[in-house]
This record gives sequence, structure tokens and C-alpha cells, in this order.
Amino acid sequence: MQAKDISEADVVVVGAGNAALCAAMAAHEAGAKVIVLERAPQSEAGGNSFFTAGATRFVFNNIAELREVLDVSEEEERTVDFGVYTADNFFDDMGRVTQYRCDPDLTEVLVSNSRPTLAWMKKKGVKFEPMYGRQAHKVNGRFKFFGGQVCAFWGGGAGLVESEHRIAKTLGIPIVYETAAVSLVQEAGRVVGVVVESGGLQSTIRAKAVVLAAGGFESNAEMRARYLGPNWDLAKVRGTRFNMGDGINMAMRAGAMPCGHWSGAHAVGWDMNAPTFGDREVGDGFQKHSYPFSIMVNADGERFVDEGADFRNFTYAKYGLDVLKQPGLFSWQVYDAKVTPLLRDEYRIRQVTKVEADTLEALAEKMEGVNPKGFLRTVKAFNAAVRQDIPFNSVVKDGRCTEGLAVPKSNWANTLDTPPYQAYAVTCGITFTFGGVKVSPQAAVQSVAGQPIPGLFAAGEMVGGLFYFNYPSGTGLVSGAVFGRIAGTQAARHAGGL
Repeated sequence: MQAKDISEADVVVVGAGNAALCAAMAAHEAGAKVIVLERAPQSEAGGNSFFTAGATRFVFNNIAELREVLDVSEEEERTVDFGVYTADNFFDDMGRVTQYRCDPDLTEVLVSNSRPTLAWMKKKGVKFEPMYGRQAHKVNGRFKFFGGQVCAFWGGGAGLVESEHRIAKTLGIPIVYETAAVSLVQEAGRVVGVVVESGGLQSTIRAKAVVLAAGGFESNAEMRARYLGPNWDLAKVRGTRFNMGDGINMAMRAGAMPCGHWSGAHAVGWDMNAPTFGDREVGDGFQKHSYPFSIMVNADGERFVDEGADFRNFTYAKYGLDVLKQPGLFSWQVYDAKVTPLLRDEYRIRQVTKVEADTLEALAEKMEGVNPKGFLRTVKAFNAAVRQDIPFNSVVKDGRCTEGLAVPKSNWANTLDTPPYQAYAVTCGITFTFGGVKVSPQAAVQSVAGQPIPGLFAAGEMVGGLFYFNYPSGTGLVSGAVFGRIAGTQAARHAGGL
């Protein structure tokens, strides 16, 4: 199907990532005739969702609630410590990492709908898998999960996108590729369709409701520099090249209220030599998230963050900015042989930027761009400051810290004294931007006058007000699914009520 063949629909969904497909499935379930518009070609479909590791964060108080989402065998129940993740845990994590700026109403919707939404997706045919390799370590021969996360979408982001597109096809929901939404059509203040462009030609698709789920502006270097600040135009983009901020701009031209942390973004340590945009073969493999067990040094050979301030889940999305602030926009993560068995799988990809040596002096010479004398001075001071009387424990905040350093390490501090030594070069990789449009708990886009714009809904990265400064890992896909499902359901109801 091509854009020129479509004249109308009950609900038009703009975008074809996780939030968009959840909206489309929900609108279809509610009885609406749905059309999905995807700017990318089919070979690059799925937006940022494709490039994620697929981690999920949801509330479960016991094994029975966990099984609503994840298939847990009886043997796993006996031999694995999955823990629990309560609503209070989720609220606390959202508040703490966003400096208590997250919108309380939207956060309530996210937390309370997290498990029911993922269970709904499971019933639709989406699969989940435990994250043994990324969120669990063996303690006395038994896997123990940490950080409040236990599972991911099967096959990561690529598996999630494949599943959702397959489900959409089975349901008869058409996805029109290489078709960009250009503007919204409004009559008497209502959104009644979209103007689209495909093959150089523009046409109008009439609709009773529109769901915008077209991502943030992370792929747009000009907007990054304008809103995020200096050097953000030089950051690597972890995901799709198509998230140019068009959906947000379209909504604001229609009168939507800007909302959220427009100068903030989810940004991580990303391989220094990764391509400008995401690689669909490597996926999220360019990330380097075992840094809590490292020391991170800049071009001067100096540490600049507390690598062990918290679990990786609660610091990784803000440390990309700290790397971007360093001379040359890079840093090196340094490990010794005591902790290299704990490194995540992404440290073993073929494309990794890595050096190794049997002495710290030899390693210092191999770390491109780093002052060797400064690095060796930093290591000497760090080693002397480690509280070796406190036991190391990788699955709890163990309190094994340093004393007397200008930049402390609060947990998981280990002396660098056991060869071979390894170092990995990273720069800043931006995942998504935090600024978006204001929506109600029903995912209705709000105008600058504080009223819903009739017929317009939004989900995914376009929702402003959830994330500020930082981000709890695994919340993005769940947020997209929760508000996508709500947006699709409400759009279908609006369409049916006209």
C-alpha cells in the first residue's frame, strides 16, 4: 500500500517504533480502522526501538506477578533470586534520578500500568527473556538480579520491532513506509488528518484522530546544538537517523504546549569509533556499561565522575554528558583482571576500541590521547585511597569506597594491580531527548491554553515531563508501551464518538 492509495482512516499513527505499534494495536483492538505512517524505508523501520537492548522495568511483588510477563520455570524459581520491584521502588527511582521533577500524574500512570501493559503485549505475541548476562551475577553459585530489572524483550529491540510488525501484519494494520507526515490538518480547532509526503508528492489523509509517536530530536544535529548546548552536535547517535523532531514541531505548530527537559537527554558512554548513527548489525553493542567496576579517565589522565555512585541502571543515561564535557569529548574505562570476568557482552564485540597490556605503564602508552604521566599519577592515588577492609560485592551497593580523593568512588572500588589490564575508549552516544509536548494521563496532547487538542494524542519520546537530568534504565520502552496503548485506545474512542 502507498500513501496515494489512502484517503482516510479512523486513526492515523505517525511512527512505527514500539510506542507507535502499541498505539496501533490498541486502536485496532478498540475497533478502529488504523493506518501507520513510517518515514523510514522498510529496511530501516522501527525507530529507536530497534536499537535498544530491550530492557524492561515494571512492578512485581512476587513470582506470580513476575510470571504475568516472564515465563519462569520451576527450576528457575528454586535456583534464581529474582527479587521484587514494588510500586514504591519504581516511584522512588523515578523521583530520585529526575531530582523529583517527573510529572506525578504521568509517573503514576507509568508505574501502575507497567506490568498490565507488558502482560497485554505478551498476550499479543511479544516475548520476554531474563537478563542473566546484563542484570545478574552469580553469588555462591546462584544468579542474583540487581537494580530492579529482571527481563527484556526477547531478541532485544530488534526482536521487539520484528514481533510488533509481525503482529500488525497479522491484524491487518497497514504500515506505509517512506511516507513522512508533514503537518496536521485542523478544522475548527480539531485535528482531522495529516498531510503526508511520499516520493516527492504530497497528499492528505483524513482521520478522526491522530497519534504522534515519531520520536524526539536526537538525530537532528542543529536542534541538539540549539536546545542541548555546545558540542551536542558532535555526539554520536545511538539509534535511527530519522528522529529529526518533526513530530514535536508538527504538534507545536498545531498549538501544543512544549513540556519537559528540553536541554536534557539520555546519553551514554558509546564506543569512540562507532558510526555517526546506529548500526543495525551491531545494535546496542557499542555501549560500554560496566564502568562501575572501572576507573574512567580523560585526556589528562584524570578521573572525572564517581563511577560507583549507584548501580549502572541509574547513572549510565547521564554519564554520556560527563564524557562530552571532557577534553576531546572522550574518556577511557580501565579495568584489571580481577573484574574483567564481570564485563558485559558488549565488551567482546569485534568492533570494540580496546587496548590491553601487562603493565600500567604500557597501557598508558597505548591509550590514545591520554597523558601517560597523568594517568599513572591518578592510578597511584586511587590505589592508595581504596578501602580494602570493606568486602567487594558486585550485586549490592557494597560501600567499598575511596577516601581522600577529590572525585570519590562510592562503591565497587578495587585497586588496579592485577594484569592483564584492559582499557576501552568511549565518547558520548545520545539515545533520546527529554523535551517534548505536554500530554494528559489519557495521552491527549495539551494546548498552550491548557486544554486538550481534540483528536490529537502522543506517546513515546514525544511525551514531555517524565524524564529530567537522568533516567532509570528500562523505562523508555515501558513508557512507550504504556502511553502508546493508552493513546491508541483513547484515539479509537475519540474516533468512535465523532
